[in-house]
Amino acid sequence: MTNEYNSPSSRLVRILSLDGGGIRGIIPAQILVSLEKKLQRLTHNPQARLADFFDLIAGTSTGGILTCIYLTPDPNNPTTPKYSAEDAINLYMQFGESIFSTSFLKRLKGVSGLFDEKYDADNLEAVLDKYFGNLQLKELIKPCLVTAFDVYDSKAHFFRQHYAQRTEGRNFYIKDVARATAAAPTYFEAAKITSLTGVTYPLIDGGVFANNPTLCAYAEAHQMDFGAGGYHPTAENMMIFSLGNGNLAKMKYQHKDVKNWGALEWIKPLINIMMSGVGQTVDYQLKQIFSAADRPNQYIRIEPELNNAKPEMDDATPKNLQALREAGTKAAERDENEEKLERVAKMLIENQ
Repeated sequence: MTNEYNSPSSRLVRILSLDGGGIRGIIPAQILVSLEKKLQRLTHNPQARLADFFDLIAGTSTGGILTCIYLTPDPNNPTTPKYSAEDAINLYMQFGESIFSTSFLKRLKGVSGLFDEKYDADNLEAVLDKYFGNLQLKELIKPCLVTAFDVYDSKAHFFRQHYAQRTEGRNFYIKDVARATAAAPTYFEAAKITSLTGVTYPLIDGGVFANNPTLCAYAEAHQMDFGAGGYHPTAENMMIFSLGNGNLAKMKYQHKDVKNWGALEWIKPLINIMMSGVGQTVDYQLKQIFSAADRPNQYIRIEPELNNAKPEMDDATPKNLQALREAGTKAAERDENEEKLERVAKMLIENQ
């Protein structure tokens, strides 16, 4: 695999962007299972993996965890991915219920996240350690952008493999990267992680500013040269596949219900409204950017429907886990999305 370009017009920079959304990450993960199968069919290679075909993967929160999984190297061959798309979804199906579980004392103390975070981070951290061990950011097989927010310096923090390779101060253990991007306020306590040079950062979920990280990914790719000697791609030279994790149309609020809400009542609805609004705004912005470049077909977004799944980010009951997986499968099989996935697969292969 290579990130090098022979010339600015030789091929498109291929970008995958994954929204945040807690356990709803099952939906895009299942859609990506379908995409990986298409890539295997079209290339006649059953070992083809998503990371083989993207030049940059960006993710927030659950999308950040998926990013780390897709880019984890095989210990026996560090230039190839360890995990398949199916392996990635298994993290949620096998461990989702334990990640979003809490003790009676925690529930009593926190009152569902009003006075303390809702869940202990121990189970999440154990799963991340199981998947990533002591893997470092610089060891991922492709460039990435994973979002978090530094609550001390009040600024965005981006984990980037290509920066970690150049500067040890930007290098972190992947299990800490995943822990930081998933530190959703009210759900998990803020992460306190340390770089490989010993600098400590207090971080929370990047969804507070970029739940849909596609525009961040576009900006990042624009300032990268991909080994082409100073060539910085624009929309004309990119293709972006952006994935949401469940249209929040079900989260409807009547004026009579919200007009007298105070701070406590608004906490959870505001998180959902913020996530939905940011995602829609970024989608609008990207459509305008690619349309202005006369390349509207090079930006593809799928915002799947939840169908029978619950919209809550932490409903990891077995019934809802299965409903989320079915929503992902159904989304991939919808005629319009099937066409999009087929187009994405062909574009990825043509620009390999």
